[in-house]
Order: sequence, then structure tokens, then C-alpha cells
Amino acid sequence: MPNTLGYLLTWTTYGTWLQGDENGYVKDGVTLGANTPLANANTQELKKDPIILTRNQRKIIENAIRIKADEIGQKIYAIAVSSNHVHIVADYTTKDLGLIVRYYKMAGQKAMRDAGFAGRLWTKGFDKRFCFDEQSLRRRINYVNKQ
Repeated sequence: MPNTLGYLLTWTTYGTWLQGDENGYVKDGVTLGANTPLANANTQELKKDPIILTRNQRKIIENAIRIKADEIGQKIYAIAVSSNHVHIVADYTTKDLGLIVRYYKMAGQKAMRDAGFAGRLWTKGFDKRFCFDEQSLRRRINYVNKQ
């Protein structure tokens, strides 16, 4: 089995990039195309409006994630907090990736709560893409840096 050098981790804000989205979506690690009836059904199931982050909120979340990464000893190669999702390219860790993402989501949620935000911020789950060689690591870093 090849060595893992890092990961591209992605998660979305609540109510955005739903299954069936016109831009495609990821389910169980597989990228799927648009499915309008599925997207419409998922939109109807929302309990509140989708969360779209402002520029200031994105900075708050990025800062909180960087602080948490320092606390847990994980190097972040690239991070992009967009209006509706987060991308992080980070170095390999033996810790469970679900736990790592939970740390980052909780750090962002707490920072937003401290700034006056109330309610649910993130969708459940996350996507992970492994980087087994320098080329895939650089490609993902470049992708995130262009966001």
C-alpha cells in the first residue's frame, strides 16, 4: 500500500450543495451528476435557510481552523473557506479523519457562535481525497489555493 502524504478534506455549510445539485455532488466518495428531482426533494427537507458565509465569517472560520490545527499538531498546506464549503489540504495523521474534521467543524462553529452566529452551521459528513505522491499533493494544494 502506498504511503499517504496528505488529504484533501471538504465539507459544506448547512443546506448547500445538496445531493442532486446542478454542479454535481459526492456521495460515498463517488462524484455524481445533477439530479433535479433529488435536489428539489432535499431542498424541501431543509428545516431552515441554507447558510451562505460572508467574507468576514469565512475569515473567522479559517482562523479558528488554523488555531485548531496548531493545537492538534497537524500541518495545513492549503485552506479555502468559501461561501458554502471548506477545503483543506493537510498532512498525514494517524488520527481518525472523522475526528479531525469534527475538531475543525467544532472550532469553526464555536468561533462563529462567539461572533454572534446561532444555529447549525455545517452539513453532516465530509469528503476525503488521499494524496499518495507529491504530484497529487501539489495538484490538490494548487486547486485549493485557486479557490
